[in-house]
Amino acid sequence: MASWSAAVVAAHRGSGRPAVIDGERTVTGAQLLGAAAAAVRWVDALGLPPGAPLPALVTTNADTFALLLAGAATGHPLAPLGPRLPVPELVVPLCDLGGHVLLHEPAFAETAGETGRVSGARPVPVPVFADDGGEPDRLAVPGPESVGVYLHTGGTTGAPKRVPLTQQVLARRSAVLSELVRFDQPDAVFATGSPVHHIGGLGNVLVALSAGATVVATPSFGVDWWRGLKALGVTHALLVPSMIEMLLTADALDTVPLRTLVYGASPIHPDTLRRVLEVLPGVRMVNLFGQTEGSPITSLTPADHLRALDGRPDLLRSVGRPVRGLTLRVEDPDETGAGELLVRAGHLSLPGPDGWLRTGDLGTVDDEGYVYLAGRTHDRIVRGGENVYPLEVEQVLRAHPAIASAGVVGVPDRRLGQTIAAFLVPVGELPAAGELHAFVRARLAGFKVPAFWYEVPALPHTGAGKLLRRQLAVWHADPAAADQRIKPIIQVDI
Repeated sequence: MASWSAAVVAAHRGSGRPAVIDGERTVTGAQLLGAAAAAVRWVDALGLPPGAPLPALVTTNADTFALLLAGAATGHPLAPLGPRLPVPELVVPLCDLGGHVLLHEPAFAETAGETGRVSGARPVPVPVFADDGGEPDRLAVPGPESVGVYLHTGGTTGAPKRVPLTQQVLARRSAVLSELVRFDQPDAVFATGSPVHHIGGLGNVLVALSAGATVVATPSFGVDWWRGLKALGVTHALLVPSMIEMLLTADALDTVPLRTLVYGASPIHPDTLRRVLEVLPGVRMVNLFGQTEGSPITSLTPADHLRALDGRPDLLRSVGRPVRGLTLRVEDPDETGAGELLVRAGHLSLPGPDGWLRTGDLGTVDDEGYVYLAGRTHDRIVRGGENVYPLEVEQVLRAHPAIASAGVVGVPDRRLGQTIAAFLVPVGELPAAGELHAFVRARLAGFKVPAFWYEVPALPHTGAGKLLRRQLAVWHADPAAADQRIKPIIQVDI
């Protein structure tokens, strides 16, 4: 199998078809390869040690794609980081990557500068890469085991973990996803509301590029951005459930005449999904379930969605069946059949020594092979497609002098899939609600700030001293059912 980079070069060499629509700037396939060749020389001039990655605060646009191809070709893989993360959260993955440079777009210059001062990394602005007639031959050089790009995910305690996506993995992912999403249609135009530092955003863009599809640049998601996609001829799109909810509320989801809508990254309410199917009749719906280390794992296909409308509504609660070439098993199922999902396939990264990737997700599998998620082994909260780890939030809360102890749990939210509830044991009197919100927000990204706050005399623990998060979820659902006084403090919509 050819490398991912080689597939991109083959798809776009000499092509006059648009490869990227970037605002008022349209870049053809041939121009993208020429810009990437120029980016190779720019990366070489940075003087980095061999193999040093390229941490970057960037968005989905033509210059990012040129840099991506150049980084893979030079042995300096691009490593996009979340531009809206506070500096303390950026420093950890940046240092893990070597901390030599921090590339950034102009909009993120201030964040890059401050992060650089803390970490010692040199902030470097990303230029506009113009096609200067350079040959793209070097772009296709990387071998199958060469790392094409790095992405980061959270570990069991919330610490970011670097995930290498090799050329071989990217090529195999492209084969699987292109078949599901049909990016290989000659006039396919793809847009995603997910950012480039997420597997949902970058991962599908990489597939679209290798299939020769046109990709629309996405500075940030919004209803106006979505409405503008109609004029650009967008045929394929990827959204997370919170975005779908927003577009439904704005009566804008059907503005774009799509052929295929891909969704995933967090649970979607079955009622919401039924509404989508009513609003978008004839549109191919594809649900993808996966993670940074392995994606896709399962898919609810267009045929599955039609089957759900024809008497099988229960399928809308599932994440579909394993994708082609993937083996899935449930380890140590409990009395309900739920256990950790272990998977094995050639397009997955970081499997264990036995070849199996432990997903950290709990689920069941029915007689037809449909997978139903039941929870997460490490209490991970997925809020609108963003991962939040309770321990990380609890540690920040406990640093406040007025808080003796804190327990954090994910609770259901129709729009976001999950949101966050915090239970606080005070030292004396808790501060004003606004101070609590500001205290956490100054130290963590906005999506990690609790939406529900409760004051409690004590937290529930097991005999071994472990926090009973499931009891916190029960208290949130019905504070009156608790064996102690649960005092709601505030609900913050963020």
